[in-house]
Amino acid sequence: MKKFKYRLGEGKYYFNIVSGMQTILVSRKEKAAAIGAYKKYLSVGKTCEWLGKWNGKEFTESNMPATAGKS
Repeated sequence: MKKFKYRLGEGKYYFNIVSGMQTILVSRKEKAAAIGAYKKYLSVGKTCEWLGKWNGKEFTESNMPATAGKS
């Protein structure tokens, strides 16, 4: 996994959006909001990578829920 040059908020959900040469890190406080945003980006054709919930040392809940897969 890539090392981040900034601090990630504990208890937040994260996913990456790959856009050309850039990778954009998106965070949401609530899981439902994170899944909703993730699905929205997928629906418009963006390439996304689910990271999960940051606990201060590593990502937990890194498996994307089955209900949030591509629609």
